[in-house]
Amino acid sequence: MRGPFEIGGNSVPAGARITLDLPVSVLSDHTPVSMSVHVVHGRRPGPVLFVSAAVHGDEVIGVEIARRLLRSPQLGRLAGTLLVVPIVNAFGFMTHSRYMPDRRDLNRSFPGSQGGSLAGRLAHLLMTEIVERSDFGIDLHSAAIHRTNLPQIRVSPASDKTIKYAEAFGAPVVMISKLRDGSLRKAAQERGVDVLLFEGGEGLRFDELSARVGVAGILRVMHAMGMVAKRGIAAVREEPVRTRSSFWVRAPAGGLLRTFKAVGEYVDGGDLLGRISDPFGEIRTDVLGERAGIIVGRTNLPVVHEGDALFHIAETASADVETRIDTIANQLDGDPMFDEDEII
Repeated sequence: MRGPFEIGGNSVPAGARITLDLPVSVLSDHTPVSMSVHVVHGRRPGPVLFVSAAVHGDEVIGVEIARRLLRSPQLGRLAGTLLVVPIVNAFGFMTHSRYMPDRRDLNRSFPGSQGGSLAGRLAHLLMTEIVERSDFGIDLHSAAIHRTNLPQIRVSPASDKTIKYAEAFGAPVVMISKLRDGSLRKAAQERGVDVLLFEGGEGLRFDELSARVGVAGILRVMHAMGMVAKRGIAAVREEPVRTRSSFWVRAPAGGLLRTFKAVGEYVDGGDLLGRISDPFGEIRTDVLGERAGIIVGRTNLPVVHEGDALFHIAETASADVETRIDTIANQLDGDPMFDEDEII
């Protein structure tokens, strides 16, 4: 019999799954706040994978992905150990805020410290109890409020293994991006734990395509790690578009924005992306693409100021990317692993 998994002063027996509350802090009204982790400790030996969501409190799509993941039948015969933290930043989640109560960005506070700020203490808890006990991680994010992101994986070129798992995930786009100081991804890598960062959807909103891509992608990575069997997991039918650079097209003027392009569309340099008009209809300014690529993010606000970020474009010369995305969406829409009660 495989030995128990030790976490937070608790022992989880092999073949068991349990939700544990790891104390974080106490609010001003004496209400305790904890970080909850669901541990699935398989009977068979294997790697330890962590899945985290809502590091930014308003990124709720990751919470939904985590919920669906924990209901997946594939976890019934798990090899290894799965650690799922659906809500890392409970403070921001409860108040619909991206940030911590001390106005710090938790994803710029890692690795944190036991005696530091509130953000630093939460970052330290996640690092010591979850990340450092894991072999690999998947961190789930969305765009900020009033923006939306195409489902995508962001990864640093740390190792061939990490790139392999990024390809196995099966998101429409894989972006090779640099590590940011204070981020969970960088702090984890410095401790020898590589992390895939998933982006999809919009802050404070559910997005069905992003949810399905996220769940299917995590299960594919778990299969690639030898944690679950392939049965019931949709195969990757289209290779993701890989890109190493991206840029934002910003508003050349202030006013009311009408957008003509959506996330997932391929655009050439000079293409008309949108048009900004003043409230009187007297002045019109075109928003033009700068270079060829796929739109991986976009503002949802029609009211813009000069200099606002409008379209996030990942550079690629692959003009067939829209066909790939349609194939992925159609495949997931008919995937039998999702029942009607999963539709949002």
